[in-house]
Amino acid sequence: MKKIFVTGGSRGIGRAVAGHFLGLGWRVAVCSRAGGSGVSLDGVFEVFGDVADYGDCRRMMGEVLCEFSGLDVLVNNAGVAHLGYFADMKEDEWRRVIDVNLGGVVNFSHLAVNHMLAQGSGCIVNISSVWGAVGASCEAVYSASKGGVDALTRALAKEVSPAGIRVNALSLGVIDTGMNGFLDADERAQLEGQIPLGRFGSTLEVARAVEFLVENEYMNGQVVTLDGGLI
Repeated sequence: MKKIFVTGGSRGIGRAVAGHFLGLGWRVAVCSRAGGSGVSLDGVFEVFGDVADYGDCRRMMGEVLCEFSGLDVLVNNAGVAHLGYFADMKEDEWRRVIDVNLGGVVNFSHLAVNHMLAQGSGCIVNISSVWGAVGASCEAVYSASKGGVDALTRALAKEVSPAGIRVNALSLGVIDTGMNGFLDADERAQLEGQIPLGRFGSTLEVARAVEFLVENEYMNGQVVTLDGGLI
């Protein structure tokens, strides 16, 4: 039975990815911060910690590897957003965005790669954003963190693919999750009007795209956009 570990897997996109692969018959593990508001999925192995802390990541990865006796796929999904003028951001705010969105991907990718090198196979899928490619006003540091994820994806794929490890990223547009809960009805309608398909993406559509990146064994070093034609 194949095994997958999804970071930030207690809600939103991560929970949808976990549930989708569980339905495909995979063994699934997720991580989230202790005391988070997510709802547990029956049959999913859960670990708790901070993806920005390498020590926590090493412990969580160790727990998953012990439970599963191996790992086939890592999905780096955990992320945080910050909406506001760059000039108004505080140091702890921008450091948190970078440490989670980019640092968490570096932390877990490092741990996964070392395991996958030993087994001679593996797949990493990083959840990125279209703002990492084009930038978004009032999300400067978030955009920078996702641009870093894109660059890491391409570079790491070149480095580890000769050892049988594939690395890809899924660059998302606006997905219908709680992260967009701050939008009122008018703001949501205005944003939907900027998307050629006229709607936000669903978490199930993201999960299916992750499955595609996992199952297509010739897909490597790519940043694949799923945004309804936004950019």
